[in-house]
Amino acid sequence: MTLARTELRPLPEALAREAERIAEFARLEGLDFYPTVFEMLSGDLMNQVAAYGGFPQRYPNWRFGMEYERLRKQHTYGPGRIYEMVINNDPCYAYLREDNALVDQKTVMAHVYAHCDFFKNNTWFSRTNRRMMDEMANHATRIRRYINRYGLDRVERFIDTCLSIDDLIDPHSMFMARTQKKQARPIAQPPDPRIEANDGATRYPAKAYMDRYINPREAIDAQRREHDEKEDRSQGALPAKPLRDVLLFLLTHAPLEDWQADILAIIREEAYYFAPQGQTKIMNEGWASYWHSTIMTNYVLTSDDLITYCEHHAGTLATSPGRLNPYKLGIELLRDIEHRWNTGRYGPEYDNCDDMQTRRNWGKDHAPPGRAVAMETPGRRKIFQVRRIYNDVTFLDEFLTPEFVEDQKLFHYRYDPNTGKMVVVNRDFDRIKKQLLFMLTNHAQPYIYVLDGNYRNRGELYLGHHHVGVDLDIKYAQETLKAIHRLWRRPVHVHAWIDDEPMLFSFDGEQSTQKRADESVTAPANAL
Repeated sequence: MTLARTELRPLPEALAREAERIAEFARLEGLDFYPTVFEMLSGDLMNQVAAYGGFPQRYPNWRFGMEYERLRKQHTYGPGRIYEMVINNDPCYAYLREDNALVDQKTVMAHVYAHCDFFKNNTWFSRTNRRMMDEMANHATRIRRYINRYGLDRVERFIDTCLSIDDLIDPHSMFMARTQKKQARPIAQPPDPRIEANDGATRYPAKAYMDRYINPREAIDAQRREHDEKEDRSQGALPAKPLRDVLLFLLTHAPLEDWQADILAIIREEAYYFAPQGQTKIMNEGWASYWHSTIMTNYVLTSDDLITYCEHHAGTLATSPGRLNPYKLGIELLRDIEHRWNTGRYGPEYDNCDDMQTRRNWGKDHAPPGRAVAMETPGRRKIFQVRRIYNDVTFLDEFLTPEFVEDQKLFHYRYDPNTGKMVVVNRDFDRIKKQLLFMLTNHAQPYIYVLDGNYRNRGELYLGHHHVGVDLDIKYAQETLKAIHRLWRRPVHVHAWIDDEPMLFSFDGEQSTQKRADESVTAPANAL
């Protein structure tokens, strides 16, 4: 389904004036955003666009219909309601529900402008396509052309295969230089006493009678053997080094037809476009909630709006034991950062202070008086800096404190069947922070690398799991191998650690196997 332009209505004149007024307040507060186009949608059309990931035009696929049904039932029978959507584009496009109350429309407009500011200024969005509205329509047209030529069932099955592995990308690769830059004049370094020979062995200068002690023969021979084995493995290795972007490797080397390669490229491009939104969910929603709260309470709210605004704002930030609300966590941590920098609660002196009463009263006399506008205070300048360079993982890693965890009750909970209530089972700050960071790192998905595209010289694909504390889910690993095999069309393997044992999972097109990856298993061209 594709929305016709007649189904997207511009703002009524009164709302358009409110939008421009709120935009001026946002600029006054220092927000910098692309031109923003607001359009009105009915509740049903809003669910349809949300099912498409926020875009009015996408390629046909049953998953979008399934997501639409979920959203429709959630809105009809549950507490879920979509008030607005905004697209990272230049200009930004934002959709408002036509049945929102006036105060809700003003709130979501302020919310949207903050989102647009985040899209434009956050580093993690800097490499995204700013013409994605047109690109999505282009993708839909190309895939419909393939459907007409090759049939819906065949194309849709291939799209399903690609979507099942669309997280096997490297979101950080967008920031890596792919070409050699001209090197600046080297800085003089102290001489290195080591001498590395062409055979890979490292020797240290020594007098003849001390050489056998400083450069023992056994160590030199071991270095030579390691060097020779590495050279043998890397000779013509494909890829030359471990590659995290599995989709790129498949796109480049898998035996795909032209239309299949084009569809895989489309899925990969869209995966990279959406990746920063997953990396910054807490920051993005926290930033938007911070500014819609600031703009509404300081500039826009009237006495008639107050009760409705407070009720809906409280609902947006509502949380409960064991549930993480990104809106709540983001806005409260930003406010905490602003307060800490306004009162000087950072740096070695504060961090080394062990007296809790002193820490609670730290810098109260130096807090800026009155209400801040734009970047007038140290706290405001700090949160604008945070908005620019951090993502969720670095945001929490840098600024989460024991005091904040205690204040927000970010503890580990479990359900107690005796009392019927959620009870605290862990208050340890280090464990809580580690668990939060693990949930956010790579969206809790495994790190998978291509290690060898010509394993055992048979054209087989060898993947490796970079273990970061959690084992692979064997069922999902086997299904993923089947999906990759449909693209690679040769046996596929993945090396992983399961219960501290090295295991090799394989799929040859007919059956899945697993065995211990001991010395009898041929090593791939690369290793993690």
